[in-house]
Amino acid sequence: MSAPTVPPSNPEMTTDIMFNQLHNGSPVNRGGRYIKHRYPYSIVWTPLPLITWFLPFIGHMGICQENGLIRDFQGPYTIGEGKMAFGNPTKYWKLNPAKIRKPGETWDGAVHESCEVYKNRMHILCWDNCHSHVAYALNEMNYNGHSRYNMVSLCFLMLLFGKYTSFKGFLATWVPFLIVSAITTGIVLAVKYSK
Repeated sequence: MSAPTVPPSNPEMTTDIMFNQLHNGSPVNRGGRYIKHRYPYSIVWTPLPLITWFLPFIGHMGICQENGLIRDFQGPYTIGEGKMAFGNPTKYWKLNPAKIRKPGETWDGAVHESCEVYKNRMHILCWDNCHSHVAYALNEMNYNGHSRYNMVSLCFLMLLFGKYTSFKGFLATWVPFLIVSAITTGIVLAVKYSK
């Protein structure tokens, strides 16, 4: 089954069809091999061990090509392709390619440019990281008329507009945080009432 082509009359409708065919829940047969975890025109997110347990809105982010292939800044001078550095996506935010405002720019062109730049950069956890890689691609395409995306804005946008890939994705994001919160609350209460 090949991916549908985008008719000039309604690219968003075809994007939805393609997204539904490639989405996590229904793998697509591509020449005898099945492809899962494809999110065309999307930003994807997965929890970071330990960090997300304490701050559940902070995680690892990647951006998908038109065919849904995930690209993420995995570490110094390293761009991942197909699999995220910290596991499969648990959240995604589907974007609309019709909102590219830079003349002559394509979705894949901006993602490729971002990857070319970031494969030559050092990964700095709190400054130049996976969120910055995604922001670079969105700024490159002037997505939705904006060119000032950054790691903080993308963190909040994913929190507001991201959807969970499944109930399992929801649990993977929130259960560790709830366990850490329960243990912390138990310790605080035990210390408080032991006096």
